[in-house]
Amino acid sequence: MSTPSLSDLPIRRLTRRDVRVCADLSENRGWPREEHKWGLLLAAGTGYGIDDPAGGLVAVSVLTEYGPAERPELGAIGMVLVAERYARRGIGRRLMRYVVEQAGTTPLTLHATPYGQPLYEEQGFKIVGRAEMVRGRFVAGGSAPAGSTRPAAAEDLSAILRLDAEVFGADRTHIIARLPAFADQLRVAEDGGQLVGYAAAWPNMDTHVIGPLIARDTETAKSLVADLAAGTDRPLRTDVDVRHTALLTWLKERGLEGIAENAVMNYGAAELPGDWTRRFAPLTVAAG
Repeated sequence: MSTPSLSDLPIRRLTRRDVRVCADLSENRGWPREEHKWGLLLAAGTGYGIDDPAGGLVAVSVLTEYGPAERPELGAIGMVLVAERYARRGIGRRLMRYVVEQAGTTPLTLHATPYGQPLYEEQGFKIVGRAEMVRGRFVAGGSAPAGSTRPAAAEDLSAILRLDAEVFGADRTHIIARLPAFADQLRVAEDGGQLVGYAAAWPNMDTHVIGPLIARDTETAKSLVADLAAGTDRPLRTDVDVRHTALLTWLKERGLEGIAENAVMNYGAAELPGDWTRRFAPLTVAAG
């Protein structure tokens, strides 16, 4: 029996049962396996993949949509991966075209590495911002950030969802409501009984990723990060909008180092919705 050509291999929707093969593909490309994150993305978003006749996956991508289900207001594309032995053969381009077509008229956003940026530019994505990944062991010290935070309680969820929709610019209840189970820590900041920020720390291999990080100002963001750091002995990692220079400077003073800078790119929208001044870091760059 002849082997089908790459262009004939069908694109299918992935399910939670595909977490392992997605993690295998991550590992194949030199990325961490990140099975915990894959589980969230395939539950809250829609994964698309091409099966390898020899086993595993040829390529994968995930689209996470926000807003009303019948008319999404924003879609985030992430985890665009092609197996090493199929690289540079047009598979990534084909899969990206397919995902963009599935989104229809919904504006799209993604975080692009320098390696992937040319592919996305070819598909019509434009750079609208940048985010810097920082990583390291948080070192407490210096003057303490103003304000205090506390662990989130079940009754905080509705207020978290309202604040998140206001700052993010679209309803993402289907993913934020999973945070209490997904994250190891979820903290909120209040002022006069009003929620003014929240952040989560979730496990990813040997680190804790801080995200989302939403706060009314830099001092509130610092308080959330410092209190999350106090609750873990793992290195921290987060991806901060480069416009938040004061937070980035403080994180580096506290022991984190800049690892990489990625382009934030949009398709079908000149800028991201919401209020960037209060949006310090995404839940994950793969889902916005």
